[in-house]
Amino acid sequence: MLAVLPKNHPLAAYPGKPLSLTAIKDDPLILIEEGGFSEPLNAFAAAGVTPNIKYRIHDDYAIMTMVEAGLGVSILAKLVLQRMPFNIVTRPFVPVINRELAIAYQNKQRLPIASQYFIQETLANKANLG
Repeated sequence: MLAVLPKNHPLAAYPGKPLSLTAIKDDPLILIEEGGFSEPLNAFAAAGVTPNIKYRIHDDYAIMTMVEAGLGVSILAKLVLQRMPFNIVTRPFVPVINRELAIAYQNKQRLPIASQYFIQETLANKANLG
């Protein structure tokens, strides 16, 4: 997962350089509403940092629009940030914030062939998922 910053944010001047959660703890934070489990909130808790949560939004693209408008910063999955059309800057974190992917099924042989191929490709490419 990556920090998402408006272009005019002081930390945006160093794209690609990792930053800590303490660097954004005072910024208005726009979080994706994930229900009971949130990797960013778990990372803040593990670091002993209390974030300044201002918004909880259900849509990644709405969050990127809000960040672009300067309403705050966010933490989003690397995959959703690839080839995005927004005027924002992303930065990795130290330590890295990872998102776990889980696939649940009862009987692999009874899954539709598309689902079987999806699982096969996901497992084969898990190192590239970021």
